[in-house]
Formats: sequence, structure tokens, C-alpha cells
Amino acid sequence: MSNRVEKFEDLRVWQSAFALSKEIYQITSDGAFARDFGLRDQMRRAAVSVMSNIAEGFERHSNKDFSRFLAISRGSCAEVRSQLYLAYSLGYITPEQFKKFYAETESLSKSIGALRNSIGIIKGDER
Repeated sequence: MSNRVEKFEDLRVWQSAFALSKEIYQITSDGAFARDFGLRDQMRRAAVSVMSNIAEGFERHSNKDFSRFLAISRGSCAEVRSQLYLAYSLGYITPEQFKKFYAETESLSKSIGALRNSIGIIKGDER
């Protein structure tokens, strides 16, 4: 079995971003959160942006482009983390949910940063 990454779906960081997006959709689908269309939709867009920019950057087949899209992805991850504060302060999520999602977004951001620092080894000389 090879550890070689052939497609964006192979990236653990993309898999984590995908899982985060699904979780954000789930927590924003209930109660008052579901009725706050502005915050709900913005938080969903930011979460989807994390995974989408990882995918788009990977498919550009250029280290420079990939690095730029990873930076955008990391920014979107920070946007989700920022929005968690508002969701929590408005009572849309519990303290436990806030802690869980904060830790997930912080870890994901660090992983994106680490990938950004090592993209030269993703697909060898093709990039």
C-alpha cells in the first residue's frame, strides 16, 4: 500500500474538513440556530469553504496555487471558529459543543498549516 496522495480525497486534512462541514450542518439544523438564517448560512459557507479550498488548491497542480488555497482554507477555518463564539453567546450551542468544535477547528487549522509547510512532498516533481 502506498502513502502517496493521488487525489484530494486522500488528504487527511480534507477528510477532517469534510467531517467538520457535516457536523456544522447538523448543529445548525436545529432550534433557534436553524432560524438564524444569516449566522447559519454564513457558518455553513465558511465550513464548506475550508474543504473546498483544499480540494481546489490540490487540483491546481502547482505548489504556489495549492499554498495560496490552503491559506484561504485556513482563514475560513478561523471564520468558523469566530462564529462559534457568537453561536455560543446566543445560546445556539452548549458549552460542550463550543469546546468540541473550537478544538476541532483549531486542530484543523494547525493541520492545514502543517500541510502548507510540506506541500513539496505531496506529488513529487509534478507540482
